[in-house]
Amino acid sequence: MVTAVQAAVVAAAAAWVIGVGVAVYVMLKAARLMSETSTTVTGLRERGDLLIERANAAIDRAGEQITKTEAVTASIEGVTATMSELDGHLTALAPPAATQASAPARPLTWAAALVYGIRWALGTRRTERQGTAPQAGPWPGRDAGRRVALTGRADGRSR
Repeated sequence: MVTAVQAAVVAAAAAWVIGVGVAVYVMLKAARLMSETSTTVTGLRERGDLLIERANAAIDRAGEQITKTEAVTASIEGVTATMSELDGHLTALAPPAATQASAPARPLTWAAALVYGIRWALGTRRTERQGTAPQAGPWPGRDAGRRVALTGRADGRSR
């Protein structure tokens, strides 16, 4: 027969074997988790290096664009200085020429505006006499066929 001491020893040995089995299982799972973690960290490190390389390439391209922009800006400043110089030359020559050229044109401009206004008013009256509603837009009484060519729309409306 088995004594109480022997039963306690067998129970303790069984508990110890179960405890060691659980510890081995936990260690195996931890080892697998560590290997997967190290693989993931290695992959992230490689991606980080690739990302840094791409960022450096983008920074280099931005530096090149800034250099090109500075060159264009310097060129524009040169053009501005040249235009200012030309403006000074033209200002010295332009006032007598502009006064002489615009003096006869003033009555012609006034006459052209008067003729346009009269033509516009007559076109409005003509459409009202014919019983049609005046056309919407700035040119009542004008032929709608011309407007189609100007607006690009078949109904003659502007966009």
